[in-house]
Amino acid sequence: MTLENTPKPDWLTFDCYGTLIQWDEGLRAAVQKILRLKGAPDVAPADLIALHDRYEHQLEQEKPHRSFREVSDQSLRMALEALGLHSDAGDGRILTDGIGAMPPFPEVVGTLRQLKELGFKLCIVSNTDDDIISGNVAQLGGTIDRVITAQQAGAYKPARRLFYYAHAELGVGKDDIVHICASPHLDHAAARDMGFRCVWIDRGVRAPLPDYTPDATLSTLDEVPGLFRKLGW
Repeated sequence: MTLENTPKPDWLTFDCYGTLIQWDEGLRAAVQKILRLKGAPDVAPADLIALHDRYEHQLEQEKPHRSFREVSDQSLRMALEALGLHSDAGDGRILTDGIGAMPPFPEVVGTLRQLKELGFKLCIVSNTDDDIISGNVAQLGGTIDRVITAQQAGAYKPARRLFYYAHAELGVGKDDIVHICASPHLDHAAARDMGFRCVWIDRGVRAPLPDYTPDATLSTLDEVPGLFRKLGW
């Protein structure tokens, strides 16, 4: 698929963490702090992050729906215990309290402003809670028109329910939006299954899905306005 000869969308939807916000860098800093406090210099931060991610994705798909704070706290506890480390009540807060302070990538705010000037409305669709993401949205220069979260939808990506909810809230169908994301596992799976148009921001840290090709692949977000101008959007 490509974006050529497709209509200009009214709305652009974005994944937040890893696409707009420096998630990997912020997560690594939080995990390093937790390991320092536990006196565990021999544990690689990458090992704790990998376990945390695995448990987090598992818990997000369980019913009933739990808040991101609950999911993150429990998955972090499970990951620490799997590594033989004691879990404290404050561990989860170190992580979740730091998420809202994670900054955008350097090119993001300027690019979002350009997209607004091109006439697009901008919405974030994110696997998080409203209060957590508010700190990140506040750093985006007032460019975001809507924020749709897993808390509002009662579902986490890659489940289609979050996207169906977002499209209903925006009053659009799948052909009326273009989704921009950096996460193949979460966002590309939904784009593959639902058929909405998708631009992948490939920052070189995640492998593509073997059975899905995005409509466009770019290295950084600031390449998006140029692509859209070439399309006549």
